[in-house]
Amino acid sequence: MIFQWLKRYVPRSLYARAALILVVPVVALQIVVSVVFIKRDLEDVTVQMTATILREMRLVHQVLNTAPDRTAALAQASGILHPLNMQLQFLSPGAAPPEDVFGLTEFSGRVVREEMSKAFPAFLAIQFLPEHRVRVYFDTVHGPAELVLDRRRLTAAAPHQLIVTMLLFGLVMMLISFLYMRNQLRPIKRLANAAEAFGRGRVVPYSPAGALEVRAAGSAFLDMRARIERQIEQRTLMLSGVSHDLRTPLTRMKLELALLDPEDAAPMLRDVEEMQALLDAFLDFTRGAAVSEPEKLDPEAFVAEIVAGWQRQEKPVVLAQVSGGGEVTLRRQPMRRAVENLISNAVRYGSQAKVSLTLTERSMRIRVEDDGPGIPAEQRGDAVRPFTRLDPARNQDRGSGVGLGLAIVADTARAHGGTLRLGESAELGGLQADIVIAR
Repeated sequence: MIFQWLKRYVPRSLYARAALILVVPVVALQIVVSVVFIKRDLEDVTVQMTATILREMRLVHQVLNTAPDRTAALAQASGILHPLNMQLQFLSPGAAPPEDVFGLTEFSGRVVREEMSKAFPAFLAIQFLPEHRVRVYFDTVHGPAELVLDRRRLTAAAPHQLIVTMLLFGLVMMLISFLYMRNQLRPIKRLANAAEAFGRGRVVPYSPAGALEVRAAGSAFLDMRARIERQIEQRTLMLSGVSHDLRTPLTRMKLELALLDPEDAAPMLRDVEEMQALLDAFLDFTRGAAVSEPEKLDPEAFVAEIVAGWQRQEKPVVLAQVSGGGEVTLRRQPMRRAVENLISNAVRYGSQAKVSLTLTERSMRIRVEDDGPGIPAEQRGDAVRPFTRLDPARNQDRGSGVGLGLAIVADTARAHGGTLRLGESAELGGLQADIVIAR
């Protein structure tokens, strides 16, 4: 449970996670060292130095108490105050009771006050002044006295030097580590960008760089990309030959049927035309999105041109909504074929088709809706599989097909790094097909 809770707060990017792995141990080490230094070493040194001053203060306190009056007390104490580098004076009778004075970051001073309160009953107050001087107030038989001494005799001269030095060098080392880490992560980011671009149907220049493991992954990616491109190229060449070989006998059959009586040849001509349509659909599917190069397109003009072509055929197709703007990198012919397949299905199985386009900063969505019977939710996964015909879902008596229309659309969307989503149209009640592609 605790790991699931932590996952919500862990950064998702590799650079942020590597930075977190680098920063957390350094910061934790500095905190531990600072706490141990302050609580043990610095406090122990302060206690030892305070004990030395307390012995000297007891001596001064004893000399002052043995004198008959203040004047005699100051005269008798002057002989020991000068060697101890201390100044002493009595407070006036009407003076306010002394109070402790500490800075906001004064840790050693509080330790000194605690030790003097425990070991010197006559202690009244202590004040740490900005000019590195300390005033200690204690009670005598002649009234409260003020003892001034150098602060360096009570506390370390610069207790923060170790912490400041550690923080400074820690920041410098982290900065150097960040620069080095960024240089090491750059090849991984380049590999990720090349893989993402290839998944969207684009080929960007890439050469392996960085550590041995990153170079190995980059070389494996290049080999994989080359094999996929070679396979697509071989498939396209093979299908070009198949297309030529099959079209020749079909053309010959058409010529032979043209010599027969039209009434006798009509059924066979329909069969030949159906075979031609099936062959074209098969070639469109196997050709995929590899027959054209990606280019920058205006999606609004692109979709409007497709809709206008169907409207010229007097088909009930409308461009209902366009939101957003900008250009998108697409393969023109495969994407046109995919959108036209969706529109063809919509007007074939319904009485109208509505096309809409939505552009955001991160994605493009082309939606085609119809008022036909639709596809049940449990059969939508099978609908995008090649050579699958859903007889109960669509009106097969209105036309024949080989079951490749939605498969071609899904294949084209995947080649652009996107997806095909099928649902139910909220407005028309039929099928709602969305081509969603990341920008």
